[in-house]
Amino acid sequence: MAYVLGIDIGTSGAKCLLMDPTGRVLASALKDYPLDTPRPGWAEQNPDDWWNAVVLGIRELLSKEQDVARKIIGISFSGQMHGLVALDGKGKVIRPAILWCDQRTQKQCDTITETAGGVQGLLALTNNCMLTGYTGGKLLWLREEEPDNFRSMVRFICPKDYIRYKLTGIPATDVSEASGTGFFDTRERKWCESLISMVQLPRSIFPDAVESTEQAGSVTEEAASLTGLPTGIPCYAGGGDAVIQAVGSGLVKPGTIGIVIGTAGNVSMSFNRFTPNPEGKLQMFCGNEPGLWTSFGATQTAGGAYRWVRDMLCRDLIHEAKMTGQNVYELMNREAELAGPGAHGILFAPYLSGERCPYPDPNARGLFYGMSLSTTREDLIRAVMEGITFSLRQIAGIYQQLMPLEAAVSSGGGAASPLWLQMQADIFGMPVKTVSAASEGGAYGAALVGGVGCGLFKNLTDAVSVIHTETVHYPSAENQDIYAHNYRMYQTLYPTVKPVFDLGATFGY
Repeated sequence: MAYVLGIDIGTSGAKCLLMDPTGRVLASALKDYPLDTPRPGWAEQNPDDWWNAVVLGIRELLSKEQDVARKIIGISFSGQMHGLVALDGKGKVIRPAILWCDQRTQKQCDTITETAGGVQGLLALTNNCMLTGYTGGKLLWLREEEPDNFRSMVRFICPKDYIRYKLTGIPATDVSEASGTGFFDTRERKWCESLISMVQLPRSIFPDAVESTEQAGSVTEEAASLTGLPTGIPCYAGGGDAVIQAVGSGLVKPGTIGIVIGTAGNVSMSFNRFTPNPEGKLQMFCGNEPGLWTSFGATQTAGGAYRWVRDMLCRDLIHEAKMTGQNVYELMNREAELAGPGAHGILFAPYLSGERCPYPDPNARGLFYGMSLSTTREDLIRAVMEGITFSLRQIAGIYQQLMPLEAAVSSGGGAASPLWLQMQADIFGMPVKTVSAASEGGAYGAALVGGVGCGLFKNLTDAVSVIHTETVHYPSAENQDIYAHNYRMYQTLYPTVKPVFDLGATFGY
């Protein structure tokens, strides 16, 4: 029996899993690590926390079955995109990694955009806008704000690439991850040399970018001694989590969208040809095999907002869950059901970490609208769930301008709740499916990509044939009427309150 090891570096933890040739997940391990916010709007992590979590996760998997290590024929990777990991000449990390949700780089992103000739000039070069989450702005920020660290940087890589580097000693990236730096020509699938030159960055700091299914090193003796893996196991490039999660949901053809509600949220769809980016609202990235492109629009705070309302308003439910062994989110979902569709007119804008799509605005802030003396906690919990889903519905509307949409596949924390799945079907107005192993997130997509790399599957279409549908939720006509009214109100929130966001930013709020 041959196994593929998939590794995903998330924002809150690292997941390692073993997949067999039938696509079955044999075992998985999840290890947490902290997130640092040294200033408002900043987000950083210690890359060695990721590595230590992966070492623990791999060792846990290897302990589950005798001789399992010798059965692993390939390793592939997924991870939070856009993070900046700066390495010096000895391959050591120079400073904490600056993450995807960090919002410090608006000035630098504006500089890059202006240098490229505005948004249209930038789209012509990369097919993407330069968003604050992207790696590109972080590079200029490092140069301007920490010049000593910038001079010490010999190369940068992204979070999942750091783990592959620790396993192989090779600091490379893949084309999907490179797309998320903002300095990648996604049409030609190579670094955009002209843009790099325009902003006067050294070309040498950019890592080699290979296709996701290509081998990018093998397990070294040092890594083997730490993890328990045999030396020489091929390591494949893998992909950024927002892209590779689409593979894990079976989305390798246009017409079906993926809905991911994790810490952040996104709506994605794959294309089998290069597709221009309408107004730059979407993110159009290279997909996880040659000839494939994957696009998505991301909302900065999805499940993260649900976790926030848990921590701020539901401490009694957290205590009850600990005492009874129940899942606190199931207790919250029961309260949300009591509120009913529409949350009695309460709306929630989930801009707790700024916003990315359809409003690329680091100054946006979360808000509740419609509260009165009769508002209950049940209403607020429900409104948070609905507000997150409305935000994702706005992204789906961009895809509907390109082609008719047939169905959606949901994954992440939002797919674990029947209530939230029905909510997605009602708000999106289409069948919403869950599929096997989608709950495993990017680690499963990484394993499928690795399976192509090591020859278990011919291509990604062959690989996703092992995925099967588990549930389908269809829209309720009654609920759709309620949500259509609330969605119209939701769409007016951001344009109406944006002047307040901008004014707050001048005071540092």
